[in-house]
Amino acid sequence: MKISHLIIIVICAIFLSFFLSQKTRQESEIDGVEIPNSETSLEKFKKVDLNNNVKITTGQTLYVPVYSHIYHQNPNRGIDLANTLSIRNTDLDNPIIIKSVNYFNSDGQLVTSYLEQPIELSPLTSIDFVVPRSQTQAGASANFIVEWVAQNQVSNPVVEAVMISTISTQGLSWVSEGRVIKTFQ
Repeated sequence: MKISHLIIIVICAIFLSFFLSQKTRQESEIDGVEIPNSETSLEKFKKVDLNNNVKITTGQTLYVPVYSHIYHQNPNRGIDLANTLSIRNTDLDNPIIIKSVNYFNSDGQLVTSYLEQPIELSPLTSIDFVVPRSQTQAGASANFIVEWVAQNQVSNPVVEAVMISTISTQGLSWVSEGRVIKTFQ
């Protein structure tokens, strides 16, 4: 083998090693950075006291299936997923009130309650709640229960969860829609 070929191979190996170490460092930095989202900035939403002369005319309880990880090849190999729950007020004129956003594990046990008090979503406003990829204790078949109400007849909000994972150059993502399990009228 020529010396020039050997030098090229060594340079490529050094570059590849550097690139992979940078990618790993970047991925860990991204996991550790708190991305601004509505979960960390709930103070921008008006808090609502439902006991204070609030007349409710409509509302729903929604079940949103999410996956903290999925299995591949066999039950011992999994891919961890980040989950983003998005609640979108689709009404053009009226606010809705988000009463509760609760995250449950595969056994139906409450993991996290995201709201201490109901909040108001103005027309066409949305809010997101993020479960990081590193938080897998809820199990593969976790879920959110979202309760919303309104003082006027409104168009139903869109409530969806996006699950995503990236590994090297591969990406995996999909959306899960909320399903109505109870209606208030």
